[in-house]
Amino acid sequence: MGMRIGIVVNPDAGLGGRLGFKGSDGRAAEARAAGAQDRAGPRMHQSLNALHELMNSSLNRTNATAICVGWNGRMGGSWCLQETETLPFESIGTTPEETSHKDTAELVKDLVDAQVEAIVYAGGDGTTRDIVKALETIGKEAQEIPLIGVPGGVKMHSGCFATTPKAAAEVVLAFLLGDLRCAITEVMDLDEEIYQEGIWKVRMYGEAWTPSSPRFMQGAKEQVERTSESDTIEGLAKHVETLIEEQPDLLIIWGSGGTIRRIGEHCDHQLTLLGIDILGPDSVDGRQLHADLNEQQLIEILLQHVDSEGNPRPRLLLLSPMGGQGFLIGRGNLQLSPDVLRIIGIDNILGVATPAKLIGLSAVRIDTGDPSLDDVFQTKRFMKILQGFRTTRLIRIEMA
Repeated sequence: MGMRIGIVVNPDAGLGGRLGFKGSDGRAAEARAAGAQDRAGPRMHQSLNALHELMNSSLNRTNATAICVGWNGRMGGSWCLQETETLPFESIGTTPEETSHKDTAELVKDLVDAQVEAIVYAGGDGTTRDIVKALETIGKEAQEIPLIGVPGGVKMHSGCFATTPKAAAEVVLAFLLGDLRCAITEVMDLDEEIYQEGIWKVRMYGEAWTPSSPRFMQGAKEQVERTSESDTIEGLAKHVETLIEEQPDLLIIWGSGGTIRRIGEHCDHQLTLLGIDILGPDSVDGRQLHADLNEQQLIEILLQHVDSEGNPRPRLLLLSPMGGQGFLIGRGNLQLSPDVLRIIGIDNILGVATPAKLIGLSAVRIDTGDPSLDDVFQTKRFMKILQGFRTTRLIRIEMA
């Protein structure tokens, strides 16, 4: 009999990412009405497919098997492989027509009752918090069930997420084989209350057990942004201003996060803290800031930024790696979809980070959600990172 693995999918997680929503809590219907497609479920399916292939490969040296346990429907069974010898699905209930965080808690309780030995879930930080809270309510033994997160939300700061769906499969197999020990990691999320006041900060909401794999698990996001680097930020801003002066028709796409926002402030632009903005030339006002853009709006503006012959005019995407994790693409900036990134061009991406942030990073991570585009980044191998006025360094690209 194989190891019993609980499956939890938040069907609404990640829906608002490309639309520019900062999370999907309470906005699922709005996102679907605007054309949003499921993200968490397909990412779970991708992960389980990868796990199935791994378990049928030579890497499964002990011929380990597993049983996926969960509810039928969008919170589990719809994304599982169902009829397979190495990864069958066992139903212990049915997903309600309308789902909420209460259903996540109920599903977790059912999984504990079904004696699962690990929980693999797809969602974001909100889903992680719901699962951890449910386990805390059940009791101490339940809290020791290891969690493996398949990244499928908008915000993913917690340390129990694998870097990609495929990486989650690698972790599950290593856990099945007994190659990974479990360790406590931090459950993090954006502090929504102070964000409403325009302040970026993530805070710790609890702890969870997760298989310890520095290679495949992303680690927790730093809780606070460094505040003692004003001179460096000013130098970074001066570099950006110089680029604009040298290329009057340069279109700047500003990524999200505290570092980018502070650079914008030095350039006299009030950027969206967790959104994507564009600063472009305008025939009337000189330069115009387009704030908090979703995927479609980004595409429309980029496609208009061409010369009289239809050739792309200069554009530059500024991105700051997520402190403590190193993600440049794929965490908190889902508006930068594969289509958007292809229009921008990967050679027009410039990483921006202070030397202090770079100290803990040996590489930057990329998770575009499109394997073919990931391969293009993999071929590039290195990303240029701006770390001061006219000061750059190359840092290795590590596919998540």
